Amino acid sequence: MADWDEVEGKAKETAGKVTDDEGLETEGKVQGEWGSVKDDAGDATDDVKDKADDLKDRI
Repeated sequence: MADWDEVEGKAKETAGKVTDDEGLETEGKVQGEWGSVKDDAGDATDDVKDKADDLKDRI
């Protein structure tokens, strides 16, 4: 699922390309990547919680 930062970043990146604003384009790329990292970290956190719950159930 896309994070809000990913969506907003893509919009900024596209706007930067259309208006030939390299700063806005770069800002959008960075914001999009930040959203992707946050999403991946959330997935990793969920995986760890699931594994901890599985281990707890085994004990």
